[in-house]
Amino acid sequence: MRSHQTKRGILAALLAALALAGGAAPAADLRVVSSGGFAQAYKNLSGRYQATSGDQLVAEWGPSMGATRNAIPARLARGEPIDVVIMVGDALDKLMAAGALEPGSKVVLAYSPIACAVRHGAAHPDISTVDGLRSAFLQARRVAYSDSASGEYIQGQLLDKLGIRQQMAGRAAQIPATPVGEIIAHGEADFGCQQRSELKPVQGIDIVGLLPPEVQLTTEFSGALVHASPNQDAGRALLRFLAAPANAPVIEATGLAPAASAP
Repeated sequence: MRSHQTKRGILAALLAALALAGGAAPAADLRVVSSGGFAQAYKNLSGRYQATSGDQLVAEWGPSMGATRNAIPARLARGEPIDVVIMVGDALDKLMAAGALEPGSKVVLAYSPIACAVRHGAAHPDISTVDGLRSAFLQARRVAYSDSASGEYIQGQLLDKLGIRQQMAGRAAQIPATPVGEIIAHGEADFGCQQRSELKPVQGIDIVGLLPPEVQLTTEFSGALVHASPNQDAGRALLRFLAAPANAPVIEATGLAPAASAP
């Protein structure tokens, strides 16, 4: 009798294990497109996520706005098979309202200030005041800024706040696709501004400081699920991981202010 009970117990345990295995979510291949502001944080965290989740992440990069082919709105409009986007919050909200992203799936990940840089070894202008920032723009041979959120702000508002739009005509320009830091490092501009988190990874430049508080613009970076994604559960798990307080120090090290506080 005891032998039969033992066999029945083993069989029940095996059936329970098989049931659990059958109910477990299979590993997913997640396609993620991130804008440059969160790119380094994503790169630093993606390996850890893959190791713990079993999901495989396929990452690509593109600006949150603009007319380039790799811009996230253009990718979605073409119907590229994307599961998760990470981008400037305002631009994400527009895509959500247009129905391209899953309602209610937005997760705020971090905030980014705008910083300015010069080529490595060049003199560092003092941009800690509005007057100093104005002088840095005017003394530069050529100024570069992006075609995404920070550059849109510089082009649309900052030049007027500094009162130098006319003086900078022909000497200041938005740079499509290529990171501003690379333009400076290659000597194509001697002063430029972009999200601090996008400048930090670039070799060959020196970050001279943030825009003064009076004219600073802090940009929100958020993630969301693409409405047509077949991997909704896996995408939500990735966004929860990126937003987890335990990962805040990794995000902060890239020059961003994490939305979650470290424990």
